[in-house]
Amino acid sequence: MRRALALVLPILCALLAACATQGKTRRALDQTLLDYATAVRWGGFEQALAFVDPAELAAHPPSRLDLERYRQVRVSYYHDQPVQITGENEAHKLVEIGIVNEHTLGERRLLDHQTWRWDAKAQRWWLTSGLPDITRHD
Repeated sequence: MRRALALVLPILCALLAACATQGKTRRALDQTLLDYATAVRWGGFEQALAFVDPAELAAHPPSRLDLERYRQVRVSYYHDQPVQITGENEAHKLVEIGIVNEHTLGERRLLDHQTWRWDAKAQRWWLTSGLPDITRHD
C-alpha cells in the first residue's frame, strides 16, 4: 500500500500543480481580455498598443498614418465571443467592433480575429495578431 501511495502521490502533486498553473494563466487571460476591451472601447487604439506583442510591434510598427486613422475613429460597441483556447499557450477570440468616423459620423463594423500568446517569462498574455485593421470593410 505504501509503495502504491509513494508512486501515486508524486503524480497527483504534479497534476495539482499543473491545474493551479493552468488556472492562473486562464485568470490572467480573462483579465487581459477585459483590460484590452476596456482600452479599445474607452481609451482608444493607442492605449491598446500596450497589449500588442513587442516582437509583433517591432516587426510591424504602426505607421504615422495608421495612428492618425486610429485617432479619428471612436468605438461605438465591442461585442466579443467566448475565447477559444487553441493550445497550451495560445488563445483566439472573435470580436465585432463598431467604429464611428469623427469627421463623417459614418458608423461601420469590423471583425477582429485576435490571437493571444502566453509569455511564461513575463507572466502575461500578448496580442500577436496586432490591432484591428480599421481600413478593412467587413
